[in-house]
Amino acid sequence: MNEKGTILLVEDDKNIQRINRRILEREGFMVLCASTLKETQELLREHTPDALVLDIMLPDGNGLAFCEKIRPATSAPVLFLTALDEKSEIIEGLVAGGNDYITKPYDVDEFVARVNAQLRLARMNRRDAEQAEALSRGPLSLDTVALRAFLDGKDMRLTAREFSVLLFLLRNEGRILSADEIYEGVWKQPMSGNAGALWKCISRLKNKLAVSDEISLMSFRKEGYMLEVMEK
Repeated sequence: MNEKGTILLVEDDKNIQRINRRILEREGFMVLCASTLKETQELLREHTPDALVLDIMLPDGNGLAFCEKIRPATSAPVLFLTALDEKSEIIEGLVAGGNDYITKPYDVDEFVARVNAQLRLARMNRRDAEQAEALSRGPLSLDTVALRAFLDGKDMRLTAREFSVLLFLLRNEGRILSADEIYEGVWKQPMSGNAGALWKCISRLKNKLAVSDEISLMSFRKEGYMLEVMEK
């Protein structure tokens, strides 16, 4: 295994793919390349990359939808690399489960720095998860090693991001947390107008927790969110 890590580079422009591969290999990464989502899916069956650099507009589909599809199966950071630079597109990328969004044209040094930053955060999160014990409260149990949550013994089938948000809320149970506080605690960066990503994540968690009458995920206007577990 490469010490620096393995990057899956998904880019249909052969020239950009070749340049980025050289850049990453020069930095010491092992690089896997795909030009289509079909090729990407095949590589993911055989390899476990440490991060994905994913173009959005691909010949056989949309990288945003693909990211959302694979999120339940991998917690590897996804960096979108695209010519689309509208704010709505950036927010959509983060909501889909992306960790960062780099627009073309881009600075080579910034590109490498962003990849390294996401890998560093992923390693820190894994270390924190491995050091933490399983958390249980009422009908809710979180396995912080496997990154799985169970409600009344049933797998909640959370995405990596949903699990991280639920874990953060459970560790602060009974306390109202502002949107900024949650975002910075989970995404490890300032929210900077990306409230939509958190709102959608919270909304999905509310729906998945609604089957239990012992757990409430409450929203407080202009204040934030609070998780409360009622003991029977």
